Amino acid sequence: MSELTAPQSVELTASGERSIAAHTFSGIGINGDHNEITVLERGTLQAPAWVTAGKGVCFLPREPAAVFVGREQVLAVLRQALEDDHAQVVISQVVYGLGGVGKSELALQYAAAHRDRYAVVWWITADSVAQIQSGLAALAGRLHPPVRLAGTVEDAADWVIGWLQTHSGWLLVLDNVEDPEHVRPLLGQLSGGRMVITTRRDVRWGGQRRPVRLDVLEPGPAVELIFQITGGERQAGDEVVAADLATKLGFLPLALEQAASYIKQNRISLTRYLARLQEHPARVHARIAEGDQAERTIARLWQITMKMIESRNSDAIELLRALACYASDDIPRQVVPEEIGATDTGEALGLLASYSMITLTEEAVSMHRLTQAVVLTDASDDSLGRIGAARNTALTWLASALPQDPRSDLTGWPLWRRLMPHIDAFAARYLPGGEPADLEIILNQAAIFQLVQGAHHHAAALATHALAIAEAAYGSDHPAVADSLANLAASFRDLGCPGEAMPLFERALAINEAAYGPDAPAVATSLGNLANSLRDLGRPGESVSLEQRAAAIIEAAYGPDHPGVATSLGHLANSFRDLGRPGEAMPLFERALAITEAAYGPDHPTVAIRLNNLAATFRALGQPDESVSLEQRALAIIQAAYGPDHPTVATSLSHLAAAFSDLGRPGEAVPLFERALAINEAAYGPDHPTVATSLNNLAASFRALGRPGESVSLEQRAAAIIEAAYGPDHPTVAILLSNLAVSFSDLGRPSEAVPLFERVLTINQAAYGPDHPTVATSLNNLAASFHALGRPGESVSLEQRAAAIIEAAYGPDHPTVATSLSNLAASFRDLGRPDESVPLEQRALAIIEAAYGSTHPALVVVLSNLASSFNDLGRPSEAVPLFERALTITEAAYGSTHPTVAIVLSNLTNSFRALGRPGKAVSLLERALAITETAYGSTHPSLAIVLGNLANSFNDLGRPSEAIPLFERALTITEAAYGSTHPTITTLRRALSYAMNAPCHCGSGRKFKRCHGSIPSPAP
Repeated sequence: MSELTAPQSVELTASGERSIAAHTFSGIGINGDHNEITVLERGTLQAPAWVTAGKGVCFLPREPAAVFVGREQVLAVLRQALEDDHAQVVISQVVYGLGGVGKSELALQYAAAHRDRYAVVWWITADSVAQIQSGLAALAGRLHPPVRLAGTVEDAADWVIGWLQTHSGWLLVLDNVEDPEHVRPLLGQLSGGRMVITTRRDVRWGGQRRPVRLDVLEPGPAVELIFQITGGERQAGDEVVAADLATKLGFLPLALEQAASYIKQNRISLTRYLARLQEHPARVHARIAEGDQAERTIARLWQITMKMIESRNSDAIELLRALACYASDDIPRQVVPEEIGATDTGEALGLLASYSMITLTEEAVSMHRLTQAVVLTDASDDSLGRIGAARNTALTWLASALPQDPRSDLTGWPLWRRLMPHIDAFAARYLPGGEPADLEIILNQAAIFQLVQGAHHHAAALATHALAIAEAAYGSDHPAVADSLANLAASFRDLGCPGEAMPLFERALAINEAAYGPDAPAVATSLGNLANSLRDLGRPGESVSLEQRAAAIIEAAYGPDHPGVATSLGHLANSFRDLGRPGEAMPLFERALAITEAAYGPDHPTVAIRLNNLAATFRALGQPDESVSLEQRALAIIQAAYGPDHPTVATSLSHLAAAFSDLGRPGEAVPLFERALAINEAAYGPDHPTVATSLNNLAASFRALGRPGESVSLEQRAAAIIEAAYGPDHPTVAILLSNLAVSFSDLGRPSEAVPLFERVLTINQAAYGPDHPTVATSLNNLAASFHALGRPGESVSLEQRAAAIIEAAYGPDHPTVATSLSNLAASFRDLGRPDESVPLEQRALAIIEAAYGSTHPALVVVLSNLASSFNDLGRPSEAVPLFERALTITEAAYGSTHPTVAIVLSNLTNSFRALGRPGKAVSLLERALAITETAYGSTHPSLAIVLGNLANSFNDLGRPSEAIPLFERALTITEAAYGSTHPTITTLRRALSYAMNAPCHCGSGRKFKRCHGSIPSPAP
């Protein structure tokens, strides 16, 4: 059966200083002079259940307010709800009310007062799913710091959910939740702790507790709050003025607190403050959404506060406006420069914090959403100019804060993750068509980061937005538009939509040709991208001319020894390999290696890439033994360059493991694949698409070791990861489902394989169209399952369609055509029509010999198939020389002890048995048995096949006493590997019964089981 594997990695040309390009790249490339890599020792990460919270694990956003009045009753209700010592499930209490009413302060007062009651007290700003994830990740980092270094924010959040599930005595505060759906999945997973949820939303929250509504203060406590904060002696009439002020502020605690703080700091009277408040024009109300009383009243207040801050330090107000352009929470302080205007930024931030306009920590700045809304709806006469200037400032800061090389610089990823909400929020500040041109650069870089993180849908959205900005800013034919088109097309390729990528790459090529001329290096880059899409679409023949032109352009521009020439040669060689012409690919890869070594030295990571490509070509040429040393050298280079735990090391380990697999040494491949999996999980987290690739590779090795039961769980996990990342209809999902179906087939469960192969066929036809070579592979796999189900008649039509697709795509002489012909021939044999299979196999043999020569290992399968047809036709004498030639080729290519040698020997014995020479068959099978046991061990299912064949030969010789123990051992091995219902069990039991009922060799005329095969009665 043909198995699907992930596409071979290819190389792209990247233009621009210190740029890096990659395709299907799971590793990390580093440019720059002073980059750092964080390396975690093996075993550093611990399971959540094993981690114990240290003493005093607590995070609260600030100290509780010293003045807290009018909330005694609701605080008692909250305390009573949470402090049920007998509850064995999570207790959650929702506190809801309008913005600024004091929900957060209520939760903070409770958490601070009762922190000694809980092992962990943790506060999370929860106004979005991303913020919840970030807060959970921060808790994970406090409980177990390696979690934040080893994976994504989502991985850290998942880890801490596991911790919360396995521990009790914790308090979680989710502040300012916008939507119940954002927290419902979290609530459903937790037990044994306490949770407070604050929200503006008066909606159905579910659960057993009734939400607590927090209203504005009563007039008495509101006035008391003003007086306690302002302090000083009360003047005559202050009670009336304070009551009037509280009314005008809507008795909203946040507004009251800020007004009182302003009065105290600026030493003004209540009457003067009230007069200033009343002076603000009514247009402030018009610019705030109707129906939100809180936002209107706070807006009136905060304009006064901002005016006072501006009178003290105008730079602080400019800083506030710029910060308001980002998301409201967790703005990294790295975004803000050290100075703004003539002011030290730290002093300006401190001033803003003193007026409660921001919340300030050592690492981040946060701003209340209402504050942000007021700042961005400034009603001053020049507000549009001020807000526009603030956005320009915010754009400049954001661009300067972006870490370099989002594709490869692992050390920059934590900051990238913190910046992504702010990039999204900032981009949303503009109306479509009104974005500045520089935003396009930020969005393109963010799209690249999201691609690396496996967030391909988000990446596509960012790239689409970037393209729209570029077109609006520069016109539809500007080179910057070509760059955005290429990024968007790359997103479509990763989303399994090469048909949508193709016109984008074509348009990018046209733009670059018009802008730079037909011979510019940028044109070569576009040609390479377009060629990659053609390969994705199963049209490598069309890609060759594009890559030849690209290579010629680069060579003419830079000379024959430039590293860019090596990249172009690698692209061209990959196309030749895809066309089944590895002989033409080999000298190109060799020249690329020579150029790269001369340019960078023998130990550069790029040299390792060239070695990998050359090794893969040796494997395609049937010379896997020569590939091992190349892969080993590549691995040594990568480990020396990046350290033992870098994702690029995982890629090299996988290449080396593949070489061992091709040599029939899967036992040596498994630990390499296992190490690659561990590295990728540590680098990317457990749910990244690269982890799915590692799982798939490991599963294939387990299948080769005769352990398909272990493969199934790995392949199921891999398929789930890819489906979650890309959606259920992505071609990569089809690859993993195909491999899972193969494992079910190996387990003798073809009925479970068929629906998987049918789904794969549907996915691939939708993604590539009905005539793509990948569809032909899907058809062949489905046909193989029908074979296993004893329905070869249904296989024929599928295989005929597959053969037609392959021949139309590659031409009549491509090696893949030979594979399709062989599959079809096998169906004819199963249908008892070997006379129709022979001409198909003869044509397949001619194709392979013409493509690879007379000694390539690919000939072994075709020769064996043709020989099997001659056996079926009763012409074993014609089969023997074909099997013998297959044996000679296999031994020359792989050595005399390769498992494939044992397979060919077993096939050859069928001809000798048909020729009436079972003695010759026995000697060959004994050699096959020794090879198989040495290669796979004493319990591999392949060993059971050889044992069964050897037992049949002993039966042919009339020696059932020697056949029976072999059959019994074969049964034991097969049952242990596949279970008692596997079809092979039935076959072996039948053969064993035949041996037991055969005439005894002693000549008594009795059945063997009644004579020398009888079991003596136990001694008395």
